[in-house]
Amino acid sequence: MSDRTTHSIAHFAAPFMLGGLEGPLPAGDYDIDQDEELIEGVSRIAWRRVATFIHLPARAVKNPATSQLVAIDHLELENALKRDRENAA
Repeated sequence: MSDRTTHSIAHFAAPFMLGGLEGPLPAGDYDIDQDEELIEGVSRIAWRRVATFIHLPARAVKNPATSQLVAIDHLELENALKRDRENAA
């Protein structure tokens, strides 16, 4: 079975919370990686998300002393982004 990782950037205008992380994260741009696997046996190419990761700290932090790649729930990330957009409007 084939695997791939897709990369995106999540922008938050305000501090936000995600389950499994201690306390709120500051506003900023965060690198997001999604691991996907190919669904075989279908008539066209299809991918299934199997994991989502956020890179900490945010991109604006230059040369951080430490960095982390933390597994997060994709739906929780989408909901946090939606709330951020609604609050910014």
